[in-house]
Amino acid sequence: MGAWTAALIGLGVALALYAALIAVLALAGRRGEARALASAIPDCVVLLRRLLRDPRLPRRRKVVLFGLIAYLAMPFDLVPDFVPVVGLLDDALLVAVVLRWLLRGAGPALVREHWPGSEIGLGVVLRLAGSRSP
Repeated sequence: MGAWTAALIGLGVALALYAALIAVLALAGRRGEARALASAIPDCVVLLRRLLRDPRLPRRRKVVLFGLIAYLAMPFDLVPDFVPVVGLLDDALLVAVVLRWLLRGAGPALVREHWPGSEIGLGVVLRLAGSRSP
């Protein structure tokens, strides 16, 4: 099996697990959480794009943020995505570390201002980034 095939299979499994988690939340009557989870990835993409354009964010933080986006867009990772669980965990961990660093420099108010999604999703992002206030 080639690397691209394995990567596509890994991506398919990750998307299936993501969809299954959303479905379980919806079936359990937690539709608000399911909706927030379903829009989390697009909301994070919009948040990162808005932060890159904000003149209040220092240049070195924009460089690190751009580096994160470039790393996530690359077809290869430090730990390949087709490795179960750990392959996708390295990306999530890197996002959490960069978001934590951004929050310490810019503050949660800037993230709140640019967050396009729900309050539930914002709370998850702020907790992931280590902010004490949701």
